[in-house]
Amino acid sequence: MDEAIEKKILEESSNDFSILSLFFQADIVVKIVIILLIFSSIWSWAIIFSKYTLLKNILVDTEDFEENFYGSETLSKLSKKLGSQPTHPIESVFFSAMVYFEKVKSGFSNKNFDFKKAFCENVKKEMLIVINKELSTLEKGLNFLASVGSTAPFIGLFGTVWGIMNSFTAIGISQNTSLAVVAPGIAEALFATALGLVAAIPSVLFFNKFNNMLENISNKLEVFSEEIILIISKEIFR
Repeated sequence: MDEAIEKKILEESSNDFSILSLFFQADIVVKIVIILLIFSSIWSWAIIFSKYTLLKNILVDTEDFEENFYGSETLSKLSKKLGSQPTHPIESVFFSAMVYFEKVKSGFSNKNFDFKKAFCENVKKEMLIVINKELSTLEKGLNFLASVGSTAPFIGLFGTVWGIMNSFTAIGISQNTSLAVVAPGIAEALFATALGLVAAIPSVLFFNKFNNMLENISNKLEVFSEEIILIISKEIFR
């Protein structure tokens, strides 16, 4: 009986060690780990491509808007030129200030200093709300990248441990310590480890990259909001 089991194990281990073979030879636990890691990697790359394109375009659009903003004669002319629907975050911040400003600017000549000061503070708060809203929208998907980057190596390690356990089980059943007996389990273990790293490394790298891009966008929006407040203050206090 023992010889028959050993012969079966050796026959199974003689199969090729391609990726598909490693997957189909693995037990259900290792298969679940592999599927989970592959799904995480694919979804991470989908987020990476879409998020990088989005943030890159926003940075380009922001620079173009800044050129138009500083080259425009008045805020009203720039507002009419842009239309009524913002297409990126810095336009949203600009429109939030202009909508508020246009509502009450006609009566500024009759208002006292305290009212004008309170108005500027309200405009600033309005823009801050819009900035936080825009940044929150842009941050969507980054939590998934962070989760994959921190958990994928450990999920892969779990598959590694499970594969090694299977190898020792095969040794115990066959009473044979040859490499042919333990090779399939070790190969499965290393495959799970590799998938964990393949999923984790890009997620960590691009998570940090996107955080830097978002910080750059945030700084530009804050500086722009201060510039808007300065221009509005000059206009209502003159």
